Amino acid sequence: MDQFKGQPRLPKFAVPKRYDLHLNPDLVACTFTGTVSIDLDVVSDTRFIVLNAADLSVNDASVSFTPSSSSSSQAVAAPKVALFEEDEILVLEFAENLPHGVGVLKLAFNGILNDQMKGFYKSTYERNGEKKNMAVTQFEPADARRCFPCWDEPACKATFKITLEVPSDLVALSNMPVVEEKVNGNVKTVSYQESPIMSTYLVAIVVGLFDYVEDHTSDGIKVRVYCQVGKTNQGKFALHVGAKTLDLFKEYFAVPYPLPKIDMIAIPDFAAGAMENYGLVTYRETALLYDEQHSAASNKQRVATVVAHELAHQWFGNLVTMEWWTHLWLNEGFATWVSYLATDSLFPEWKIWTQFLDESTEGLRLDGLEESHPIEVEVNHASEIDEIFDAISYRKGASVIRMLQSYLGAEVFQQKSLAAYIKRHAYSNAKTEDLWSALEEGSREPVNKLMSSWTKQKGYPVVSAKLKDGKLELEQSRFLSSGAPGEGQWIVPVTLCCGSYDVRKNFLLESKSGAYDIKELLGCSFGDGCSWIKINVDQAGFYRVKYDDSLAAGLRKATESQSLTAIDRYGILDDSFALSMARQQSLASLLTLISAYKKELDYTVLSNLIVISYKVVKIAADANLELMSGIKQFFIRVFQLAAGKLGWDPKQGESHLDAMLRGEVLTALASFGHDETLKEAIRRFDAFVADRNTSLLPPDLRRAAYVAVMQRANKSDKSGFESLLKVYRETDLSQEKTRILGSLACCPDPSIVQDVLNFVLSDEVRNQDAVYGLSGVSWEGREVAWKWLQEKWEYIEKTWGSGFLLTRFVSAVVSPFASFEKAKEVEEYFATRTKPSMARTLKQSIEKVHINANWVESIKKEDNLTHLVAQLSSN
Repeated sequence: MDQFKGQPRLPKFAVPKRYDLHLNPDLVACTFTGTVSIDLDVVSDTRFIVLNAADLSVNDASVSFTPSSSSSSQAVAAPKVALFEEDEILVLEFAENLPHGVGVLKLAFNGILNDQMKGFYKSTYERNGEKKNMAVTQFEPADARRCFPCWDEPACKATFKITLEVPSDLVALSNMPVVEEKVNGNVKTVSYQESPIMSTYLVAIVVGLFDYVEDHTSDGIKVRVYCQVGKTNQGKFALHVGAKTLDLFKEYFAVPYPLPKIDMIAIPDFAAGAMENYGLVTYRETALLYDEQHSAASNKQRVATVVAHELAHQWFGNLVTMEWWTHLWLNEGFATWVSYLATDSLFPEWKIWTQFLDESTEGLRLDGLEESHPIEVEVNHASEIDEIFDAISYRKGASVIRMLQSYLGAEVFQQKSLAAYIKRHAYSNAKTEDLWSALEEGSREPVNKLMSSWTKQKGYPVVSAKLKDGKLELEQSRFLSSGAPGEGQWIVPVTLCCGSYDVRKNFLLESKSGAYDIKELLGCSFGDGCSWIKINVDQAGFYRVKYDDSLAAGLRKATESQSLTAIDRYGILDDSFALSMARQQSLASLLTLISAYKKELDYTVLSNLIVISYKVVKIAADANLELMSGIKQFFIRVFQLAAGKLGWDPKQGESHLDAMLRGEVLTALASFGHDETLKEAIRRFDAFVADRNTSLLPPDLRRAAYVAVMQRANKSDKSGFESLLKVYRETDLSQEKTRILGSLACCPDPSIVQDVLNFVLSDEVRNQDAVYGLSGVSWEGREVAWKWLQEKWEYIEKTWGSGFLLTRFVSAVVSPFASFEKAKEVEEYFATRTKPSMARTLKQSIEKVHINANWVESIKKEDNLTHLVAQLSSN
């Protein structure tokens, strides 16, 4: 039996075809029992059957295999049954080789409804003041094996016939519609239609007390949103988006939605954002529910994009599934990209493709690390899978799809290629190369060659551009945030404009460098009516650009005069910030560029500038504390035009983007200690505490007010902090709770930060939400947070250690530091405490500390910085 230990994949002796699964959860004792009959096709000589199982007790006596090919069809018992917990496999050894062909494997088992938010687990809710349990599944990536023994790999697709025995007063849902329900006293047996062929990670079951709202698509597919009793109004927006999105995807993919219904359900305890289970999509409450009175515009947008993302998976992931986790990006990158397509179609006024830049930026930030990984990443053990659900698989994945679509053209990409790919691989599995082949056929372009450099190697290039004797010289090299030289070469789709968007050129940079005659290329010389050259137009390419001084000066003027699109203004700013962090240009030049954004009013550009401003203030303070107040003053001046234009009160008929921007700009001003903003925010907060329905603090302003309250809180006056906790305790809206949690730790008083962190681990905060409390720890609170993490590590590891949320604790607390000593201290502390599922995150976090530390050293050497900051903050 030992020969099967330590293998990344299951042996291929037998192939599952159909599961007949019976489950009986006990919601009081938090246990479950079950039986499964699996139709198997034995395809090689073997006396072993090896499948996945974890955290289950299998009844040895129940194990039998009945071959259907032999004349007697006698059930054969397995004399040896062994569960190898470390490998999460169940090995059944029979006395002799099993006959080839189809047979039925039967097993009985039992398990615990765990509190780890994975496998078959319990979630809690309150009903009439009483705490109740519900039973929920979360199987992706590799946790169906915690609910029933199975071939828990995406390529092992089968059909599923599910039967549940549950309390008769509860709602019991699965992937398919109910075919029969038999009530026997206070227990009912619910049977579901057999599913189409699908992977185990998409099987889903939810048992609890729910209410729902219902709609239908244009072709009669039933769409429901389930939520806790009394919250159905909050499900109406997601229902609208869901029904419209299914119609849209049916057209886009040219394949109808394959199931008779889709249920979307809000779960109170849920580790991820949402999960695309076939026909029964599970969500965090914050990603599905929208409350007209208490949700912010950003909450509305999140619900729309998450619903669109999960429904895209019904085709890309569920109908066509990646062959192995190496190709996870096919699922996630594509669903991310296409969710923007759907959201843009439903809400064009949100300018969602401009906001897509935030996805690209997250991808570029992570992929600028030495400790990044290729889009196609080797996965050798189930414990490694969780960590690749990251900004590479989702955001870089989505960005390279956008880059390719932009290069091939929208029509070729969709009509000639995607539909063919989905039809060819429906109810089956695919690898990255299969998508490239379909796109190659449709476009007649060498897609595989083009894209391999982007998916098979980690990182991306920075294209350096300089003007010399009328020639534009371009050179590519790997960009690393550390500033170190990197290996790698890419086929880079270069797009450039000169002086206006009417003069545009596209070509591929396939070699390390190239020189191009400007007049030949663009029909004009630089400076002769062509005052600027912008490379990577619309930021369609997943790379950065470094301009020489004369090109950079031209772009700075074009930014100031708003001659460039918002997307290009964003790109110039973000590349400049990244180059400054990598010490390839000075902080002084970044601040000078930022001063050109004083008239900026675009939501996405300002939103990114705000994120950059928080980082710059902290890093400058680490280099020289005397710079802190001057740089804060400078950013206050940059954001004041937008704040003045937007004001505090929402205007009749204003745009969704203005509503989001008002909150972010006022939050930034409060964070930087702007006195008027702090006073007004606290005045409005006090009115809100007195009356939760006041119009003085609409949802879009609340975060700004909460941050203002915490800026003023301190050890000797905790009244604001205590009022905020009171609001937290009294709301039952998850979005409000997470908004408060995300604001608490920004307090500059370390003793308050300590109180906040202890509160985060209390029973008052659901395990899924604890990481929100770490998201905004103040510059002054970093050390307290690190000491707290060490003191509480044993508890944190025990509570979150079996899922991906553990990695969030590490990155949130470690990454903000900026000294080599701290990096060494962290490394030494975790030397004996790391585990495979957090190894990559730990290395990335320590690398970020090194990057910050190097940046700090470089800023210390900038002679004119103090003078420049004084000048900028008074202009």
